[in-house]
Amino acid sequence: MEKQFHSNAAITAIGTYMPEKILSNADLEQIVETSDEWIVQRTGIRERRVAAEDQFTSDLCIEAVRNMQERYGVDVQDVDYIIVATSTPDNVIPSVAAQVQGALGITQCGAIDIQAACAGFTSSIQLANGLLLSGVYRKILVIGGETLSKVTNYSDRTTCILFGDGAGAILMEAKATAEGDILAASSHTDGSGGHHVYRSGLSSTINAADIDTTSRIVQNGREVYRWALSHVSEGISNLLHESGYAPSQMNWFVPHNANQRIIDALCERTGISEQQALSSIEHYGNTSAASIPLALDAAVRDQRVLPGHLLLLYGFGGGLTQSGVILRWSI
Repeated sequence: MEKQFHSNAAITAIGTYMPEKILSNADLEQIVETSDEWIVQRTGIRERRVAAEDQFTSDLCIEAVRNMQERYGVDVQDVDYIIVATSTPDNVIPSVAAQVQGALGITQCGAIDIQAACAGFTSSIQLANGLLLSGVYRKILVIGGETLSKVTNYSDRTTCILFGDGAGAILMEAKATAEGDILAASSHTDGSGGHHVYRSGLSSTINAADIDTTSRIVQNGREVYRWALSHVSEGISNLLHESGYAPSQMNWFVPHNANQRIIDALCERTGISEQQALSSIEHYGNTSAASIPLALDAAVRDQRVLPGHLLLLYGFGGGLTQSGVILRWSI
């Protein structure tokens, strides 16, 4: 049966924020046994941003919204819902979304965090679209933000080279008449592979031997790479097929920026040109839920992404979860 997809959502503004401190490959050479050549060859990363000791995910998210306001002149005081995608909240309670609401002084506003790891931003877009379709909500902030440096083990040379910090925000509003910007969506999860990417010190269900109370990212990079090449490439192809679009019709492909080798392999397996893929990984590393808006906004700023362009946004990671949306850019 053909899937029916409906949307009345328009993306009306975008903003991003990255911490000032840069952690380069040369810096990492002083911490672990590695080299700039080795890191670039295997990941495509040259540097990443790192939050200050007193700077947390909520701070980055708030600044991303302020950047959006400065650039687009949008009013967020009448936002009636905030969704923040993050795996690195300041606290479990209160949510990052609630802290964003408080800092911006928005009243009569719902606020939730969602944890879908690197698929968090695209999952949040899907959730926001559904809330707008309900007719109860008219204006929603969707934010992806991470301070992964705070949960990175800098003695593990296989993971510490990957992760960085940042945040990106979009404003989604309900259209009164015309069809929305979101044209198609899909989501898939394989929880049986959850042990390949997890945060230590939080649960004994992933690894019974894990009794360390220090929370750190643990990743089986080889298995995640295999999963991405097979299952994520299949998910992307299925989304395109079920929505009736060909890869060549997409102006831009904005995948989660986990690793440049993964991005290149996904392009090869799905028939998407590498020149169509937007990446923020060279200068920002893997920023999980923030990677897609960071890559997208960089292309918006330099006018590669223009009104009318078709975009395929696709997140994938811990869970193991993947989700994607096809949208028409309109700002």
